Amino acid sequence: MFKKVNRIEPKRNKTRKPKKLNPWISHISCHQRYVTFLTGCYSCLWKFRKLEKTKVGFCCCSWKEQLFCPCLIISFVLSVMLLFLWLETSNEYFNFDWVTFLGTGYWFFWSIFILSLAGILTAYSSLLLLLGFLLLWEGIELYLHLCHKILILLVILLCVILLFIICKFWKERWQVAGLSLQIFSPYIHLFSVTVMIILSWPVAFYVARLEREVRMRRYRMTHSEKKRLKKCNVITRLRGLQVAVGLPFLLILLCLYLMPLGINSPCIQEKENLGPKPTFFGHRGAPMLGPENTMMSFEKAVEHGAHGLETDIFLSYDHVPFLMHDFDLRRTTNIREVQPESAFKNPAFFSWDFLSTLNAGKWFVKPELRPFYNMKPLSEADKERARNQSIPTLADLLTLAKKKRKFVIFDLRSPPPKHPLRHTFVRQVVRVILASKIEQHLIFWLPTHDMRYVRSVAPGFQHVDRFVSIETLAKKNISIINVDYKRLFPNGLRDYKAANIHINIYTVNEPWLFSLAWCCRINSVTTDNIGLLSQLNHPHFFMTPRSYMFMWLLADIISLLFIITIFRFHWRRETKKEKLLETSRNSTDTHSGSENEKDLHIYVKSPARVVERPWTLAALHPALPKSRKEHQGHSNFAAASKKLVPIKNAVTPLKPAKHYIQPPIPTMVFELTQAPTRQATTSEATFQTTLPTPKADKPTMPPVEVPYPEIRDL
Repeated sequence: MFKKVNRIEPKRNKTRKPKKLNPWISHISCHQRYVTFLTGCYSCLWKFRKLEKTKVGFCCCSWKEQLFCPCLIISFVLSVMLLFLWLETSNEYFNFDWVTFLGTGYWFFWSIFILSLAGILTAYSSLLLLLGFLLLWEGIELYLHLCHKILILLVILLCVILLFIICKFWKERWQVAGLSLQIFSPYIHLFSVTVMIILSWPVAFYVARLEREVRMRRYRMTHSEKKRLKKCNVITRLRGLQVAVGLPFLLILLCLYLMPLGINSPCIQEKENLGPKPTFFGHRGAPMLGPENTMMSFEKAVEHGAHGLETDIFLSYDHVPFLMHDFDLRRTTNIREVQPESAFKNPAFFSWDFLSTLNAGKWFVKPELRPFYNMKPLSEADKERARNQSIPTLADLLTLAKKKRKFVIFDLRSPPPKHPLRHTFVRQVVRVILASKIEQHLIFWLPTHDMRYVRSVAPGFQHVDRFVSIETLAKKNISIINVDYKRLFPNGLRDYKAANIHINIYTVNEPWLFSLAWCCRINSVTTDNIGLLSQLNHPHFFMTPRSYMFMWLLADIISLLFIITIFRFHWRRETKKEKLLETSRNSTDTHSGSENEKDLHIYVKSPARVVERPWTLAALHPALPKSRKEHQGHSNFAAASKKLVPIKNAVTPLKPAKHYIQPPIPTMVFELTQAPTRQATTSEATFQTTLPTPKADKPTMPPVEVPYPEIRDL
């Protein structure tokens, strides 16, 4: 005999193909991650667990959470209002930053900070609304975390404070928002229709689902007539939800479809009626291309095709008119480096000898002091040129205007008290203008002081007035007005155009606002952004009435077809689900009926010895499964199966101890009889177990007293 030798063979590296996971498993795991992400962001619950799902037609959250749902919607509405208002008033960012500089003494883009803050608040509230909507779509009960609730209240408080400040101190900003609606209303209409198409999907889904729920509940009512009244109330509530969701959607959609009938945008007109492009007055020159009120700035404005130059004039203590806007020298000069103690002093109290030594361009090159956030970067040559700028005199500006034949318009600052030219500053300025030998019609005379003297000495000046009535202009024999655009557009623009009044508006920096002025046939605008506006060859958002009519009807028809298709899709989908549920319910009822017929049969697979104490109920019902011991009302049980196992003497009665045996008494005494028999005549065997019958004479086993209703188990 040979012994078997165990050989250790090297294991073979078998390249097994990775088992492919069931796509349903990956789908379920991805859905679990998705739901966990939603609940984590909304409720800070980052662990997956089975969450309670809301029923159709019932509240999506508890009454405590219902208090914060309106707060969330209010925070979203207020933040959107603040963001829209601040976006549309971007033309006024410089003025806002300048006012805050006067109060704080430090230059900072507070306008951009508030814009970013409004954007963050809007994004936060919008994200919470979107998360809540997605959770409702999944049927999960809403629970907003405490941190979110506190932040929502802070968002509401902050938006209310900012809107109150704007309404209190900058009421004109609301007028700017109104002007923006005039030019953007056709596009807002198209955008709103697109949003309604997107919203029609969840609205149609919810309305169709409510309809299916109503039909299913009505179908169930035939089987439970006793609860008809209660279920009718539920159906009424479901119908009310359908109306509450569907009716506002339809009304808003109808208003949007009819919205163009009330739109009266100036930019919707025939091409033949479009007026010429407005001319430009460089506001303090070109302050986005060079330091304001410097010769570099005015030369840049002339290079970009400015029709005229606008400036502000102060008179020095030694009678020299010079160009300066602010009432101190902190922002546009290096006065803090030269004389820090005189930084807040009025420029009119300085002599020209001192003013001419100040630098008026270094601040413009510093990134933290640039006046406009959207300025283009300067070239190295322009930076070097800006660093060498100084405060110019009025004579310097007039020399440039005379050479380039440009109009000049200016605000003349009245000297402060104790100034030597307190009452004669107008005559001094007129003398300087006449001494420059500039053509008198190139001067747009805006000051209102000493008008008789000016008319007598310089009859060629073109007098310009502010926003006054047409009758007042006729009395003064003035045909030119210089007015803030926020005051002109809402009040009587057509009347001034009908009276053939030359209109110049200030300060226009945004292309949409310049396009509005162009479509309204404004003659000229004063701007800081001459570099951009001079490149426009056609007004933005301009269209003919026919093109807008075509676009309106096309958008309405396409959107209506999309919305009808979406509603029909969801309606048919829910109808199919309803039919499937009805068929499955009918089959279930049929199956349950057949099961009820076999409810009395017990399937026995193997015999089991029942060892119980004789005073327990388990001993009284041997060979019964535990599930059947709960139903003690049956007297006879039958068991049937395909493979039968004969059971003989399945129950062995136990003899109680002597101290448990008592003599017969006239009480209810039970006798256990064993009667499992095999019937050979049939193919199926039945095991019959009879309930114990009360016998008082011949007990087959020692009688055991079973007290009723208590059963003592020792």
